[in-house]
Amino acid sequence: MTDDVRIAFANKILELRLSDILPLRQIPPQILTSRKYARIVSSINTVGLAEPLVVAKQKRGQPYLLLDGHLRHHALLARGDETVRCILADDDEAFTYNKRINRLATVQEHYMIDRAIKRGASEEVIAKAFAVDVNVVRRRQNLLNGISPEVVEILKDRPMNTLTFEVLRKMKAPRQIEVVELMVSANNFSLSYVKALLAGTKQEDLAKPDRKKRVGGLSPEQMAKMEREMENLTRDMKAVEDAFGDDVLSLVVASGYVGRLLGNEHISAYLERRHPEISGQFRTIVSAASLEQPVG
Repeated sequence: MTDDVRIAFANKILELRLSDILPLRQIPPQILTSRKYARIVSSINTVGLAEPLVVAKQKRGQPYLLLDGHLRHHALLARGDETVRCILADDDEAFTYNKRINRLATVQEHYMIDRAIKRGASEEVIAKAFAVDVNVVRRRQNLLNGISPEVVEILKDRPMNTLTFEVLRKMKAPRQIEVVELMVSANNFSLSYVKALLAGTKQEDLAKPDRKKRVGGLSPEQMAKMEREMENLTRDMKAVEDAFGDDVLSLVVASGYVGRLLGNEHISAYLERRHPEISGQFRTIVSAASLEQPVG
């Protein structure tokens, strides 16, 4: 690309009257009683407006259009504020703002809270800003205590339940890594799944092997059965991983050969006429192995 990237908003922050800003949508009443709205109100009351509103300019004499920050706008009006800091966008589309960003991962949230406390912010102020109990802040600050560094590296960009780390903490480091790798393979980071993996963990792989593990709703016999099944599953997955590269290579070579066969008009016509079921299977193999359009 030879063209420069165009900045989509003005470089300076504007101070506008709230009465001069026109929201693009109404806020449903149920949103005003949600935890998200309560956190926004608490944050504004505690530390002020951390993120300016995003507005677009209309014709002379008409109000600015509010592109992003409807809940903040409502909270400021309800508080009685008259002005607000705003970013002026060059166009009136809201696609690129907060509704499309990646939310803060759980591990990154821990780092943010830990850094804020080390820089002098009190746990009470942080809890008030997020509208949560101070014990929640403490748990998130201590989130990675007892967690393997390899696990932290794997999960650093994953938004997940903080209670998942409490379950992982009950296992030794090697088992933590195995469990997280299973979670990544299954693309399942739910609390219920990690509890199931804990139930399938051997006693000697627990952080406190002398203490019997307890998983709600499961009897000792069921947990013993899960241990055996988990051991078999882990062994089978490792066997698949070991053979995966060779299998893919064989598939690519075989599908390439079959594709050349089907590319021969005489062979293709013979198969269609005498063995249509084989021809159909061949085409399925080539289509499944190809990242491009199916054959035929």
